[in-house]
Amino acid sequence: MEQRLTEEKVFKDPVHNYIHVQDPIIWQLINTPEFQRLRRIRQLGTSFLTFHGAEHSRFSHSLGVYEITRKIISQFERSHYSDWPKEEKTVALCAALLHDLGHGPFSHSIEEAFDMNHEDWTCRIITGDTEVGAILRRYAPDFPEKVASVIQKTYEQPIVVNLVTSPLDADRMDYLLRDAYFTGVNYGTIDLDRILRMLRPYHGRIVVKESGMHAVEDYLMSRYQMYWQIYFHPVTRSSEIILRQIFKRAKSLIQQGFQFRFMIDPLPQLFAGDLTVDEYLQLDEALIQTAFMQWRKEDDAVLSELCERFIDRKLYKYVEIEQIDVNLIEEIREAFTGAGLNPEYDLEIDFPTDNPYDVFRPDESTDKQILLLDRQDKLHELSEVSDIVRSISGLHRGKHHLYYPQNKVDAIVHELPSHIRPYFSH
Repeated sequence: MEQRLTEEKVFKDPVHNYIHVQDPIIWQLINTPEFQRLRRIRQLGTSFLTFHGAEHSRFSHSLGVYEITRKIISQFERSHYSDWPKEEKTVALCAALLHDLGHGPFSHSIEEAFDMNHEDWTCRIITGDTEVGAILRRYAPDFPEKVASVIQKTYEQPIVVNLVTSPLDADRMDYLLRDAYFTGVNYGTIDLDRILRMLRPYHGRIVVKESGMHAVEDYLMSRYQMYWQIYFHPVTRSSEIILRQIFKRAKSLIQQGFQFRFMIDPLPQLFAGDLTVDEYLQLDEALIQTAFMQWRKEDDAVLSELCERFIDRKLYKYVEIEQIDVNLIEEIREAFTGAGLNPEYDLEIDFPTDNPYDVFRPDESTDKQILLLDRQDKLHELSEVSDIVRSISGLHRGKHHLYYPQNKVDAIVHELPSHIRPYFSH
């Protein structure tokens, strides 16, 4: 039986105005240490070094995803749609709230550095011996596994998975709006109310009423613009590169038996790849940045310099290269080595790509597509109907960027071969 709080709890939110909590289980989950840790994890990783307003947290984003999901379900219930299974409301709200519970410091950057997956950690926290797990088990003994299966996309009701994870889900809609707001750009300002009004439960999945197509087109174009202007911004990529290099160097030093002046749990376990759930939950950005502050004083010059660059925002410069030449890159590496630089840390090639929307192909399942419902109750894959979506479907865009420490390269640029020198001359 559905329970309600004696008094509705309300969070003031810059994106959704208010976030409403009416269910005791949601309020209890918000107040767990595991969920409160998300206040100490930035939503956009190192983007705060590019966009100074991007200090918002995974905590606020998770509340936003919950709120959008709550609004969608409330609309379904008000309209008495028979295709919405009312008994799935609580599992959907809990999955929306907890979907990012396993994110680590600096989000995706640390995942790349340590070959981790935040969804795996999310499910371990949800099903483990944690306060979140205990609250879910009190609701129902198998409830942690149900919530985890939504995040793993294996839940028996695909319509619930659609709400949290799909091409047009509550997660994407919140982060586009929230990230645009805090970075100060207009690319992500989608017509959320219009999209939500056009969503329909239909034969076990979420579809869009055909008259809402233009709002969805705008959403996909916004996503496209946000990726290239914000998420793949070359300055942000520079800070991510330095972050990964710090982890790479620290791990190498540990393997060499280097005696750190400063080392604190659970960092040794992190570098060993042997973290328990309790140890993982100790990781936040305050701890990592404290380590970086202290590692500036370490005897290893490479680690010290990298940490100083990250803390003081002395990022690598970059140049664009239209087409990458493997032989040229190898020549640059050899030239750097000959001039006394370390290409393992003084040179990085980056090539960001994004696919804004996957065109439907017969060998792919429709759970990756946005489906429109016409007036005759027939479904159409979005790119079949929309010229705009078809024009960007499958589109990959990007340029190679070559990153390097400008001060070091400026000092030796005259020693580089004449055909390499132009890449680093200003």
